[in-house]
Amino acid sequence: MQKTLLVSTDGQAIMRSHDGGTNWYRINVGQDLEYDDCVRCLLVDPRQNGAIWAGSERGLFRSEDCGAHWHQVDCALNGFAVWKLAVSESNPDYMYAGTGSPTRAAFFRSTDGGKTWEQTDLLMPERCAGVSRPRMLALAVNPRDPLDVWVGVEAGGLFRSRDGGDHWQAIHPQWPENAGNTDIHSILILDAQVPVVLALVVNALYRSVDDGRTWTRFHARETWGLRYARVLMRKPGSDRDVLIGIGDGTPGTTTLILQSRDAGETWQSAELAGDPNSCLWAFGAHRADPDMMMAGTKFGHLFISADGGRHWAKQRREFSEITDMAWLPGVPAQWDLPHETQ
Repeated sequence: MQKTLLVSTDGQAIMRSHDGGTNWYRINVGQDLEYDDCVRCLLVDPRQNGAIWAGSERGLFRSEDCGAHWHQVDCALNGFAVWKLAVSESNPDYMYAGTGSPTRAAFFRSTDGGKTWEQTDLLMPERCAGVSRPRMLALAVNPRDPLDVWVGVEAGGLFRSRDGGDHWQAIHPQWPENAGNTDIHSILILDAQVPVVLALVVNALYRSVDDGRTWTRFHARETWGLRYARVLMRKPGSDRDVLIGIGDGTPGTTTLILQSRDAGETWQSAELAGDPNSCLWAFGAHRADPDMMMAGTKFGHLFISADGGRHWAKQRREFSEITDMAWLPGVPAQWDLPHETQ
């Protein structure tokens, strides 16, 4: 299978490779998305092959040819820094977006597959302790219910809506042993008759097996020896296999990838072939080949796994600050490639 690997960065927009990471290409000039933009997040469109969204500090962008060409989606997100995007698995017409620094942290929704967007009433203060300007780093949608959406705000808390964003409940005050921790980094909802919810805060993992009514806390340093918990990823198609990226700080000097095969109850360290230069910052995977995974550190190291996350090999190419990553089946038309800058 031909694949396009995509890495979004703070300062060089989105880099892409069509040969497994040997050669990388920047965005051509003359597009809505500039080749030196800050892009915060990527989201694969599950309905259309080769299509992907990107959230940047200037709004929402979309490509339909594996990242070769980008156009801005003219919508309510214009001018907002888009930090996170999510789409419902059961009904892809429902999409959600979270914004943040340097603009206001707010929650947006679309009910027509990303064509139009509206801002909801979930709005964070302009300033907060810890990160100055808050940002919505984490979004998750119940795999069985497109209206059941969870939002995590860095230094702002965890919130849940059961009606697509009309009404909200603050979840973090219910947490045991440090209920005041509001520094949310990542959320997963694992498909089950009663969903398993994983919420990652800066120094711990909270896990619920009863749809968020009660929680178990795993303290990061005490459980895994590193204190800075950053990002979660579910293996595509699985309701049991989960990964965590965790380091010794931000940006930090080292990182671990932890893997669970029992929906987050127990964890084992994966094998990293290479010396990470900072905390792990992003994962990427696709349902077309669930064993093919990408992982990136904050300061630009790229790792690839071909066996579902058990073993990881560092790639030769290094990047500026990595913000997110993804991959798509297929490549753009060959005539696009010679025009790119490697």
